[in-house]
Amino acid sequence: MKEPASRDKDYELWVLLQQASDAVVRARDKELGKHGISSIEAAVLFIVQSIGDRAIPAEISRWLFREQHTVSALLSRMEKKGLIKKTKDLERKNLVRVTLTEKGKQAYENSIPKESIYHIMSTLSDEERRQFSSNLWALRDRAFEELRIEHRPPFPPET
Repeated sequence: MKEPASRDKDYELWVLLQQASDAVVRARDKELGKHGISSIEAAVLFIVQSIGDRAIPAEISRWLFREQHTVSALLSRMEKKGLIKKTKDLERKNLVRVTLTEKGKQAYENSIPKESIYHIMSTLSDEERRQFSSNLWALRDRAFEELRIEHRPPFPPET
């Protein structure tokens, strides 16, 4: 049975959203590759820097909207690269704290310029950005409803 045309258009929009997202991530990865990190590693560095000494894998997972086992593997790779340090909490032995190493702090500083993102987003006017933001919030919120997710990642902050 053939899907109604509106559903085909919804699917086309979803594919376009996915392609745009993937392309922006690749552009950001290319920019960050000069510093030896990826966009997901830069995101972890940003989160750990933002959370500070409360950074634990579960909270990083919530911020990234990723499964804990995926973040655990990412953190292990980042620890091997010398970007972060994982230490057992002194009071709660089953809890792991994540901190930036000196190399991680330098990588974080190197990740602050976001020229690829600014260049790509400059395609949109201020009004188009406002509308795009509103549409993305609506789509994200509806997806969270579909998934019955009550916890909203704390970043980006709601405007």
